[in-house]
Amino acid sequence: MNLGYSTWGMPTVPIDVAIPHIAQLGFDGMELAVGPRFITELSTLDAAERKRIAGLLKQHNLALPAIAAHSSLMETDPEAHAQNMWRLKGAADLGVELAQGDSLPAINTTSGGQPEEWDSQKQFLAERIGELVEYTQTLGVTVAMEPHIGGLIDTPDKVLELLDLVGSPYLKVNFDISHFDIIGIPTEESVAALAPHSAHTHVKDQRGLAPDFEFLIPGEGPFDYANYLKLMEQHGYDGFITAEVSFMVQAREDYDPLAAATLSYETLSRAFADAGIDRTR
Repeated sequence: MNLGYSTWGMPTVPIDVAIPHIAQLGFDGMELAVGPRFITELSTLDAAERKRIAGLLKQHNLALPAIAAHSSLMETDPEAHAQNMWRLKGAADLGVELAQGDSLPAINTTSGGQPEEWDSQKQFLAERIGELVEYTQTLGVTVAMEPHIGGLIDTPDKVLELLDLVGSPYLKVNFDISHFDIIGIPTEESVAALAPHSAHTHVKDQRGLAPDFEFLIPGEGPFDYANYLKLMEQHGYDGFITAEVSFMVQAREDYDPLAAATLSYETLSRAFADAGIDRTR
């Protein structure tokens, strides 16, 4: 396994500041966020900027295991859906351009929708995902669906059912364990269910149970990362463990994106050591 950091926690940090900082801390790779609120929003990345980002990644020896392109797949407005699908397909194209070595980044997205709509809308979602995967597989790119509290897909069972409905090796899971921890699913249970199907991960820290919970920066809360890492290894996961800082944390008046990355690295690198797991990159 390796340790990554997501620029989700750095929406306004220039990429030529973010990449060196992430690398200097000691991270092995990073996830690039390309949504509307980010300085690296997809439509701003012309050919020259893409070349520059690829060069920065290479210069600082950072892998690119994933691109965060989170866009609802449940939009019924045709224009909104077209924009979302453009972002997701465009992120796959971007991944091919930015890839470091032979490994192509996964394209991470949530589903959109509401939990109570699952039975009536799961086939609709499967058709939308099927359209996306039909495109990304021509590039060799995997789509990673992230179960998320409050979304149509919010449990391990739902995302596994979606994988069965779509039936493509190019659809896997972006496993963010925080969304299961805050609804009381034991770490062992969610890891056993999802680690074998995961292309990428996110970790935060978190405290409490929904609806009375808060997301935190890794190291601010009680989550046992060493135990989690041991379980992930036992269940066959060998990819990136990527720290993500939530919008909830970013809303703090004193939020410092560079300090958040530093605390995340200190916490997670120590957890790898405590778990006795060597990073492979």
